[in-house]
Amino acid sequence: MNKLLFNTLVIPLFYFISVWPFWLLHAFSFCVYALVYHIIGYRKKVVIQNLKKSFPQKTDKEIKQITKQFYKHLCDVIFETLKLLTISSKQFKKHFILTQNAINQFTYFETKQQSIIGVMGHCGNWEWGAIAPQFYFKQLLTGVYHPLSNKNFDAFMLKLRGRMGGNIVAMNNLLRELITLRQKKTATIVGLIADQTPPPEGSHWTSFLNQDTPIFFGPEKLSKKFNYPVVYISIKKIKRSYYQMDTELITNAPNELAEGVITELHTKALEKNIIEQPQFWLWSHRRWKHKKPN
Repeated sequence: MNKLLFNTLVIPLFYFISVWPFWLLHAFSFCVYALVYHIIGYRKKVVIQNLKKSFPQKTDKEIKQITKQFYKHLCDVIFETLKLLTISSKQFKKHFILTQNAINQFTYFETKQQSIIGVMGHCGNWEWGAIAPQFYFKQLLTGVYHPLSNKNFDAFMLKLRGRMGGNIVAMNNLLRELITLRQKKTATIVGLIADQTPPPEGSHWTSFLNQDTPIFFGPEKLSKKFNYPVVYISIKKIKRSYYQMDTELITNAPNELAEGVITELHTKALEKNIIEQPQFWLWSHRRWKHKKPN
């Protein structure tokens, strides 16, 4: 679809859906779930295989239950993400709350004008989580993303994620951007999604959800290069379209830790986040497609 058709047909449709009340979004989300899970079976084999390997102690009945809950949640996330186009600050803060611990931690670094590395995974609604600090704090949020192959959707997602003034940067431009911000003495929260699949060579390998798993070294390398504290950001789903964010300080002194320690710590924090609510992680991702090199 060319840019003109996308902007005249698709974008207005997205805005139309965005103004729907949550009960209507939930109704349409359930219809999409029925189509995706029961009829299309989108990546169902991948999801079930990932769950069985991650939770070998669970029965087939339990795996099936988690699978269904995951697909229902995934469809909710799609409609909730569109809701970001028009949701007010007041309504967002009603549906996405921060624990007092998270508020205290973010406020502490904001007051000190200290940049931090925020690490999170595809838990709960990660799109809401990636934008949430913009609704609560004045400190600049630098969100990191991988450009989408579809340029129309890429431009749309950039606009969506930066709606509240966030600084959205492509991964390959991040280092230059952080150097520029430091020169300007602008403190920022660097938001990184750390549960994607990196190339097996040069990655940090660890045991994650009972499997040998490559982990990006990016958060650790950036924290050591700039001497920025590292914070793991967890998202818990309270009920449908209601979430809670918490934070866990990984380290205040990254350069005092041996290589690999920071990566291990934020990966274990992510694993704990997933185990607490396994149905709300992105199981359709082919996370374990690489084998550990000999």
